[in-house]
Amino acid sequence: MQAVHVTRFGDPAVLKLITDLADPVPGPGEVAIDVSHAAVGLIDLYLRQGRYKDQPGMPQPPFVSGLEVAGTVRALGESVTGLSVGEHVVALSAGTGTGGYASVYIAKAALSVSIEGRGIDPALAVSVIPNAAMAHVALTRVAHLAEGDSVLVHGALGGLAAGFPGVAKQLGASRVVGTVLPGKLAAGRASRLPYDQIVDSTELLGVLGDEKFDVVIDPVGGTLRTRSFEVMRPGSRLIAAGNASDDWGHEVDTNQLWFRSITVSGYNAGAFLPAHPQAVPAALASAVEATAAGLAQIDVDVLPFSQAVTAHQRMESREVNGRIALTPEA
Repeated sequence: MQAVHVTRFGDPAVLKLITDLADPVPGPGEVAIDVSHAAVGLIDLYLRQGRYKDQPGMPQPPFVSGLEVAGTVRALGESVTGLSVGEHVVALSAGTGTGGYASVYIAKAALSVSIEGRGIDPALAVSVIPNAAMAHVALTRVAHLAEGDSVLVHGALGGLAAGFPGVAKQLGASRVVGTVLPGKLAAGRASRLPYDQIVDSTELLGVLGDEKFDVVIDPVGGTLRTRSFEVMRPGSRLIAAGNASDDWGHEVDTNQLWFRSITVSGYNAGAFLPAHPQAVPAALASAVEATAAGLAQIDVDVLPFSQAVTAHQRMESREVNGRIALTPEA
């Protein structure tokens, strides 16, 4: 087996491809997957940098990066049903955030979903189905999206954010608006994601005027989080789903919550899904349907494992308007 290891915490240069590893074997309730594509996400960068190294359960070097993979089932562990050897699947991380940048990945069967016969390109599948599934859980279990609600999604082209518009439309949202930084406006407006409008996140009130939203999805954080209160109607819900702004000192004035009669809820899929496993099957099914229906079309750059350093460098420079997926060396 080949795999990309984080040899120590640090910059992208700490990533090293190792090609002579033993193939892992699935245990009870697990499947082994011959990986065709592994998604690259911001969380991979944060874990490599060691941002969460002091948090319980976070990986310590050396470890293999990667949360989500696409490929074919190689072997089934004891008691696994509903999947077959050779079947095309996508798998989510069990919460450890590791293992994906490998030619063989051990996944929880309960966090794997078949895409056999759906005509979905595996690079696209791994790039959007996991995030669309996480979006489904956030919208149904945390934001309690109702048919006819309007939705605002910050960082509209980001990996997690891109999963929201298609699923929101699938669930009956009346309107979905995305925000991006000024330098991303052209890319946003050229996007094939089903946003009704893409706007400048630095000019929310100037562009949106009196428009208000029922649900705000915020993986960006910082001052954008509190500026969002201005475009929320009473009874609306903001989901804090990340901190791409890297502003860790930002705080929310809770007096604004009761005064405006709005709700702010946190959503971390790595914490939520293990605590609510019953939400996963419907979320994965919804994500596959949305992707097959063309509601999650994004650009995906595919690089070999040997260019994992380049992939992380590009992610850190924020020059990626879609997703990057890694594929094993031939």
